[in-house]
Amino acid sequence: MTVTTDLSPVTGPAAWRGDQLQNEKTWIYQLNDAEIAELEAVGRQFVEDDPDLRTVTKADYPLPVCAPAIEQWAYDMDRGRGFVLIRGLKTELYSDALSGAIFYLTGLHLGVPMKQNELADLIDHVIATSTKTMDDPSALSSRVADKLVFHSDSSDAVALFCLRPAKEGGASSLVSGAQIYNEILSRRPDLAPLLHEPFYFDWYKQDHDAPEKTYTSPIVSIKDGVFSMYAGSTYIFTAQDYPETPRLTDAQIEVIRLFDEITYEPGMALDMDFQPGDIQWVSNYAALHSRTAFIDYPQYGRKRHLLRLWLKRNSDRPLVDKFGKHVVKAREEDREDTSGVEDLGQFSVKTAVVPRMDWGL
Repeated sequence: MTVTTDLSPVTGPAAWRGDQLQNEKTWIYQLNDAEIAELEAVGRQFVEDDPDLRTVTKADYPLPVCAPAIEQWAYDMDRGRGFVLIRGLKTELYSDALSGAIFYLTGLHLGVPMKQNELADLIDHVIATSTKTMDDPSALSSRVADKLVFHSDSSDAVALFCLRPAKEGGASSLVSGAQIYNEILSRRPDLAPLLHEPFYFDWYKQDHDAPEKTYTSPIVSIKDGVFSMYAGSTYIFTAQDYPETPRLTDAQIEVIRLFDEITYEPGMALDMDFQPGDIQWVSNYAALHSRTAFIDYPQYGRKRHLLRLWLKRNSDRPLVDKFGKHVVKAREEDREDTSGVEDLGQFSVKTAVVPRMDWGL
């Protein structure tokens, strides 16, 4: 994942194509019996203790058997291909609380869980509680069954835990930011430098409580030879809705269009069909993610339901100044700054695994 100059191709495992990874399956980590037994035992203790999710730490719940695997997952995100899929948990035998406890525990051992909404939830949900499509500006992407565009989230890492898959569709899709960059370098080296310059992103449409309408970030960061990407053309273009936002130049529009064109070319993305118990860990600096549309089961208890974590990781990854969604407060204190929302009771794993039904309607 190193480069010699800002306009040299990115080399290493982070530059991959989906059609190359689809059949090799080295990105899947199969838990062994001892690792599963430890996660189940510590998870059950976590549910019984019912600690406050805002203050519990990894030191409270050690995972010595899983420690080497967790170290490998961290390496895969930070220095490898940028993601890993964990498989082997027997969620059909677990309560949702136990599944959530195992998920949160592994998150604590990989980073610091971040708030995901204005109510300070540390565990969020991807479940279609609405029939809206993404054409509706009021739709929440995590609450609809529509397909999503490739994008980066607001954290160092994002994780998804599959409680229940869809009846049809709903594949999680990843694409390598480094490979997109390499393709742009190859096809249009004249446009590639623009990716290192700041773009205006729409903050308001991501969060209606945002203090400003926009923030700025380059799409590409290369610092100390380490490549990182932050992307999402939708929010670059909707930021243009505000008169005070500087207008995109023709060249900027061209490079964004080329970026999207390459992203969706056949063979670029890797699609994962989630199975119950799968955990996907993704570095937001290495891979962009999306989702295919899906058809749900009619029964609520069988609907496609994923749990989501956002993590702040202490990986010492070098980044250029004001890169990514730097406006988001992402420190450990985030888990403790929950004034005014304590009565909602979402800081127990027993309630945090139940989605808020009034969202996304």
